[in-house]
Formats: sequence, C-alpha cells, structure tokens
Amino acid sequence: MHTFAFNHLALAVKDVSESMTFYQQIFDFKEIENTASKSKTRWLSIGEGKELHIIPRPKASIKTVKSVHIAFSTNEFNAFQSHLKSLNICYFDWSGTPNTFNVRDDGIKQLYFQDPNSYWIEVNDAPGKK
Repeated sequence: MHTFAFNHLALAVKDVSESMTFYQQIFDFKEIENTASKSKTRWLSIGEGKELHIIPRPKASIKTVKSVHIAFSTNEFNAFQSHLKSLNICYFDWSGTPNTFNVRDDGIKQLYFQDPNSYWIEVNDAPGKK
C-alpha cells in the first residue's frame, strides 16, 4: 500500500492580496516563496511543512457549504476566540448561532467562520496527533 502525507491546500480566490491579508491577520501564517512558478499564486506556511496556496481566479464562481471546510487546531482556543472578536470576525457554532462555539460529543470545542471568498474555516481545540 502507498503512504501519503498532507502537503498543501489550494484555494481559488477573487483577490489574492485580500486573502493573504486575511490569513496572515487571522492565523499569523508566514508567506513563503512560490517555487512552482512565476505566477501570481502566493503561498503561506501553515506549519509542519504544510502550505496554503492562494490562487487568483477573479472570475471564478465559488460555491461553499459549511460541511466542506478547512480545520485548524489550537491549544489557545479561548484566546483565538477573543482574537476573532477583536477583529470583528463573526463566528458560529455548527448549527449557525452567531458568536458562539459548540462542544462535540468527544469534548472538543469548535467554531466556524468564513474567509473573504466564503470558504468555511473551523478552529478547534483538538490535541495534536503524534
């Protein structure tokens, strides 16, 4: 059987600069060199050798649903929730109640919000897997 490791996630966006600013402001992701091409696609490091690629598609029709989302874990969930509030970013629990979070059956806290292109993002306090 083959083995695989997660490498990157690519998002098609209307405005690359707006999306870069959003992800850097919300998550403090650092921009890294796009070594694949000389295109206007920009890359962010999301840690542990993983990347987020922001690809310009200004005319693309982007359709999203909350069940298709990217999730990040933090051991500073309450501080991150305060960070979102300080930036006036509205977040939701799974059922859609504004500015609250939910607790899964396994005890993990999670909240959801959207980026400038309406992609859904989950942040939770799940412990890291080793």
